[in-house]
Amino acid sequence: RYKSVVTPRRAAVAIACCWIVSFLVGLTPMFGWNNLNKMRRTQELNGSHTEFVIKCQFETVISMEYMVYFNFFVWVLPPLLLMLLIYLEVFNLIRKQLNKKVSSSSNDPQKYYGKELKIAKSLALVLFLFALSWLPLHVLNCITLFCPSCETPHILTYIAIFLTHGNSAMNPIVYAFRIKKFRTAFLQIWNQYFCCKTNKNASTTTAELGN
Repeated sequence: RYKSVVTPRRAAVAIACCWIVSFLVGLTPMFGWNNLNKMRRTQELNGSHTEFVIKCQFETVISMEYMVYFNFFVWVLPPLLLMLLIYLEVFNLIRKQLNKKVSSSSNDPQKYYGKELKIAKSLALVLFLFALSWLPLHVLNCITLFCPSCETPHILTYIAIFLTHGNSAMNPIVYAFRIKKFRTAFLQIWNQYFCCKTNKNASTTTAELGN
């Protein structure tokens, strides 16, 4: 039922919704949920008449309530746990199917589920790298919010932020090394747009269709 359920139109709508939600969640601090008003009130209470200057540091500018309660507890932790449960169920189903087919004489089902297992492992690796890249920053944010007296070195915060940005670069590499179709597509795009090489197979196919 996959081809009938996951149509190109539905896939495009799902991807568009993911991007729209990501923009709204990511740009929420720019809509007002930040520490600007808090810093202004602090300056007014201190009776300071000097020029208002913002120290450009992540924990100074970004509200920890936003990062922990809204970002982590709503948009990161629940989806992460849900995806973990889904992958565990996927691996369990594939294992059951492989165990059933071991005793059968047909090799096609064994090959099919073996291929599905490989793809599932690749996607699970992506999920693991996501957790490894994002959890350190959120753990530091929780420490900052729930333990104001605890001081975390700024270098740890910078490393955690770097990991979150680096996660975006990891996924294409994992897909390219683990999934053959992705690797073929990446090589084709690279050759066509960066090395200015045309795809001979595509040209041949186009010529045959034209004839």
